[in-house]
Amino acid sequence: MINAVAVVLVVLSSIFLIISILMHSGRGSGLSDMFGGSSTLAGGTALERTLDRITVVTAIVWGVCVFWLSWKWY
Repeated sequence: MINAVAVVLVVLSSIFLIISILMHSGRGSGLSDMFGGSSTLAGGTALERTLDRITVVTAIVWGVCVFWLSWKWY
């Protein structure tokens, strides 16, 4: 039961992690500019800082779930 929840969390967090990484702006303008960000320094706007936090939390959830599944597999 817990492994099924972990698998669902891994799949959802993987998709969300891909989306949140693609929304970051690079050296030029990125997808985050569509939602009110500007192409100043990376992480300078409130949107970029919020997107950074969301990405970090999603990556931590993904990492914990992957660790849980690999640990419970053996």
